[in-house]
Amino acid sequence: MRCRLVLMAALATLPVTALADTVWLKNGDRLSGEIIVFDGSKLMLKTSYGGSIAIDWKQVETLESDKELLVKQDDVVGERAKSLSASEQPGSVVLANGDQPRSVELASISQMLPPKPLVEDLLWSGNLDFGLDFKQGERDTEDYEVDLRAKARHGRWRHIGEAEYNREFQDDLKTTDNWSAEYSLDRFFDEHWFWQGRLNYKRDHIEEIREQRTIGTGPGYQFWDNELGAFSLGSLVNRTDYKFDTGDRDRFYSLSVKWDYNRYLRGKSLELFSNGEVGKPLSGVAEFALDAELGLRYKVTDWASLNLKAQKDLVSGAEGDLDETRYTIGFGVGW
Repeated sequence: MRCRLVLMAALATLPVTALADTVWLKNGDRLSGEIIVFDGSKLMLKTSYGGSIAIDWKQVETLESDKELLVKQDDVVGERAKSLSASEQPGSVVLANGDQPRSVELASISQMLPPKPLVEDLLWSGNLDFGLDFKQGERDTEDYEVDLRAKARHGRWRHIGEAEYNREFQDDLKTTDNWSAEYSLDRFFDEHWFWQGRLNYKRDHIEEIREQRTIGTGPGYQFWDNELGAFSLGSLVNRTDYKFDTGDRDRFYSLSVKWDYNRYLRGKSLELFSNGEVGKPLSGVAEFALDAELGLRYKVTDWASLNLKAQKDLVSGAEGDLDETRYTIGFGVGW
């Protein structure tokens, strides 16, 4: 009877062990969990005991996994490995593909992730945030805001899409009603340098400027981009076209610098983020313009979050200078 109980206990643990990926570290430690992605310098391992753990790739001795993974040794070409096996040679892993397994050095691997159905090396992430702001006083104010930001990367290409909708009422009178959308396409030359093309459109139903279109292009530099965050700078030459409520049109050219920063803290439960653009018109009386956002996002679950944002709009040197700061608290979903 005792032997039967021991055997049943051993068999009960087999499925868990078989489904778990294992990572051996150079210091002798062994971690079990699910390999989510390796991109850059960190291997993300999802565990039941510590959530998502970021492991320094240089500290990995070897690893194994029973699931199919796309392993890339450059920015373009990848190999679909049916499984990974631990290698007897330190700093290596065995890619199992039928009868011809081969050993590769971990230092030669640039990316590793489960293959996607259509674009195998697609990395896709984003957030959809909803913000509400109510003020009661001499004037009752209701402010609604919806923000969408998504990023997709495959090979040397990165796509960034953004959309925003704002509506504000003061004493039941609509004072703000606008929406905007932006698409950026980046082509990387190496790990850091890229060239960006950007298209932005804004529609306003209240202000004097009813439509605004901006086309820009220029080089950029990616300082880092991994599972713990990203930071990039881009410099653009822009052409902006205006359409006024009177039907008149105008255009001007400008130079601008964009930034995009986010950093995950406390095991990815907190995210600090900032993005924006500062520009200098090449003609006209305006000295410079600033559009910036700074925020903190707290993950309640794997997909739901609470956020706190501060947004700054500043136009200096123009007739009727603009200087507005908005604070919003909201909730959102992420992927």
